[in-house]
Amino acid sequence: MGLSLTRAAQWTMASSGTGKLEFTPMNTFLLKEILHFVEQFSSQHPQEAEHVFEEPFHWSTTLVASDFKTDYDISDSDVQSHEKDCEGHPLLQLSPPTVYVRSFSQLSKLVHLADDKKLEEVQACLEENRDPVVKILGPSFVSTLEKEDAHTDVLSLVDKVKAKDQGKDPEVKVKLFLLLQNMDNQLLSKCLKEVSGQDSLDPTAVKNEVELLKKFCSEGERRVLKLVRYTSDYIFSNGCRSPLWRQVHGEICYLVIEPCDTETLYITCSTAGVFLNGGIKQEEEESGYEQTSDMYKDLVTLLKSRSPHFAENINKQDFGVQELPSTQKIQHVELVDVEEQGQPQRSYEQQEKNVHEKARQQHTLNKAGGEKKYEPCPRWKNLGLMSPCGKAEENKPSKSSGEEKSGEIQENLGPGAKSKMKAEFSVSSFPGRLSSQKIKAEEKKPSKSSGEEKSGEIQKRKLGSGAKSKMKAEFSVSSLPGRLSSQKIKTPAGSMPVEAFSESSSESEEEEEQPERRPESNTDLPSEYWQIQKLVKYLKGGDQTATVLTLCAMMDFNLMQETCQLAIRDVGGLEVLINLLDTDEVKCKIGSLKILRKISHNVQIRRTIVDMGGLQSIVKILDSPVKDLKALAAETVANVARFRRARTTVRQYGGIKKLVKLLDCVPNLADLTANQEKDVEVARCGALALWSCSKSTKNKEAIRKAGGIPLLGRLLKSPHENMLIPVVGTLQECASEESYRIAIQQLDMIKDLVENLSSDNDELQMHCASAIFKCAEDKQTRDLVRKYSGLQPLVLLLSKSDNKQLLAAATGAIWKCSISMENVAKFQEYKALETLVRLLTDQPEEVLINVVGALGEFALIPANKANIRKCGGIKSLVNLLTGTNQALLVNVTKAVGACATDMDNMAIIDQLDGVRLVWSLLKNPCADVQSSAAWALCPCIKNAKHSTLQTRPP
Repeated sequence: MGLSLTRAAQWTMASSGTGKLEFTPMNTFLLKEILHFVEQFSSQHPQEAEHVFEEPFHWSTTLVASDFKTDYDISDSDVQSHEKDCEGHPLLQLSPPTVYVRSFSQLSKLVHLADDKKLEEVQACLEENRDPVVKILGPSFVSTLEKEDAHTDVLSLVDKVKAKDQGKDPEVKVKLFLLLQNMDNQLLSKCLKEVSGQDSLDPTAVKNEVELLKKFCSEGERRVLKLVRYTSDYIFSNGCRSPLWRQVHGEICYLVIEPCDTETLYITCSTAGVFLNGGIKQEEEESGYEQTSDMYKDLVTLLKSRSPHFAENINKQDFGVQELPSTQKIQHVELVDVEEQGQPQRSYEQQEKNVHEKARQQHTLNKAGGEKKYEPCPRWKNLGLMSPCGKAEENKPSKSSGEEKSGEIQENLGPGAKSKMKAEFSVSSFPGRLSSQKIKAEEKKPSKSSGEEKSGEIQKRKLGSGAKSKMKAEFSVSSLPGRLSSQKIKTPAGSMPVEAFSESSSESEEEEEQPERRPESNTDLPSEYWQIQKLVKYLKGGDQTATVLTLCAMMDFNLMQETCQLAIRDVGGLEVLINLLDTDEVKCKIGSLKILRKISHNVQIRRTIVDMGGLQSIVKILDSPVKDLKALAAETVANVARFRRARTTVRQYGGIKKLVKLLDCVPNLADLTANQEKDVEVARCGALALWSCSKSTKNKEAIRKAGGIPLLGRLLKSPHENMLIPVVGTLQECASEESYRIAIQQLDMIKDLVENLSSDNDELQMHCASAIFKCAEDKQTRDLVRKYSGLQPLVLLLSKSDNKQLLAAATGAIWKCSISMENVAKFQEYKALETLVRLLTDQPEEVLINVVGALGEFALIPANKANIRKCGGIKSLVNLLTGTNQALLVNVTKAVGACATDMDNMAIIDQLDGVRLVWSLLKNPCADVQSSAAWALCPCIKNAKHSTLQTRPP
């Protein structure tokens, strides 16, 4: 609890021991975890729970004497526990409002007595006892154990404590120390994961959103706000407008916004989100900074919750916040081990000042010496993806020593980047150094080595005209028996097996090439662009240590941002990252894959990876014995294989068989070991990759031949949603093939699909319903859905009308299941017909096709024809006859024809001119529409009052 409170918790004041815990999501998360630990401690560790603290915990409590029951001596407002220590002091003593606690057993009891005020009690306790471990075990005991190595066994620690004669029960104290230390590490790890999944705002994103909101203040129909203004016009070098003493709390600026229909809103924008404050109107005010509302992710979300007029009209505008390319949230993860010993942290303002100063210097250089241009690497020239431009910089002498280059990188990187390096890799564990990357040519010529030298300049000086495509990235490890063989990036030509790229017509079309959105000049690029390009240069020329440090530093950036992705690509960083995959260094491979996994979300990047032959190297890693590598490689394949050529490449190089092997694990055990958890994660990533690959008909067949169906069926029983989503996604994608539908029936997967229809996860429900939709073409599947009570969950999904994808899947499954009349009878019990009729209006076509199809099956039962009329469904069906979607018209005419067999329904159809509309569909170019319309005309003519008139086409 010591480190987590010191480094992860967020306090209101910087000085230790005087602050209070802020009301933030991170602090709430920490308090809940500590509360759970305290509540379970007595039952899980009864011996350690009886240990008496060296110094009692004390804090101001909300509990009073009446809250304590048995096991306590109550005298007026004072309370003492029956349990006492060896000196006769009670282990719990209440002297309102202060409570004193001397053991975990009493602390656990007090927390249970607090009932709904548990979190408040834990918070008050932690705020008054900022160093709990020292109070529990004593300062000398803690300092002794903290000096010991982390791998020292318990008996050795006990012996050392006994040797120093530090109190009684040394075994219990050592175990208690290890328990607290382990809990502390788990807290920090969970905090890191929690922060990693959060998006944080930055000054640029806030500025762009404010500028957009100001456009809503214009007069006329577009006006949805009266006023949007900052409380301060002064902007610091880091882009913030809040005072420096508030910036340490993450606050960026303060706004005053006047909506059209509510009172004026006073808003604080911070890195954690936006919220209402106590009413800050001017920058000189010293009060009103307190949070008075919930935290919102952005200004639009806050305004929607506070102003109905804004929420109603914002979506009617011609532009939206989401369309601003620069308004992107930057994911920021601040690790715990921020600095090395003896090196103080630099302030936030100082770091920002240096960044902006470098940006200004770069801008000055660009103006003085002309526009700065880069020479593309040879691989890009060979692929025709970039054209050479400009001249490279003049050569500058550089440090030849790998040690010096590694130190130079550390100087250029901030302490935040150093901490990232520590957290991701342990550099000291490397057996030796990687030699600098070498470029081999037909002729070796002496040349200058420079960290600032452009890749194009290197080519001119070191490569002949015929050798530019032979660039190799070689690494030599001093502890290895020999140098690694030359690792080339494979070019598409000449290295692909002889197999046509033809895919089935059912497969989705190739992704369209997206034009690059590039700034007009270098001055428009953010500082991150230049920082990443500088790191790529270190990556090209660094030794083993520099390579690892550089990879870590690159991961410190928001690699999901397009600017960062293009920066890596523009100076040949992709080529280096792909080359690293062919080395024998596991840490280099992991670092490279972590970067490729993120940047491969970009369409241009994943196409370039395939063009460079990088996908073959990634597929090869799927055979690695290192589970972390296999998981990262599979997840990267899942991102890259989103277009036809990539999916073909995966199959041609044996990737489907390798991915299917990854699925072999035991996912549904109650308690998994650490090794089994890694196996499950590998299987999850493998399922993600197969999901992307399964959009190809040939890949579906390859998955089946590799034995993937039984393994997917086994994973379908997993209790974890993050595993189930890619598994069910793969199955529903493959269910378009008859062989898969038969296998799903035979392996009894319908039961698991039906069970997951009741999940709380909308995406999982959607994929399960979609799988049933495709499989329910077969009567046996329809019977199984009814047997396993799957019809009612499908009807319940119709209530989630806001989720159109889920609604389309659910209505499709109901349509196909209603082909069996036994299922229709069940649907009638669940009032499905009435709900379906209500969905005939204001729905997308994919939903309407399924709804009308289901109503057409329902109408085959005479009683349902009257029910459709009573619910107002006849008019809605006739209105749909004017549409253009051919699949919808086929189903509508079938439903209208089925309803027309009822005389009362026919009267309404005739009144609404429905027969004429059906006649007009005989001219539709689609033969299926013509056929369905002709069949619908038969009952219309038969039951019409003036049948002779109905036979006259319009």
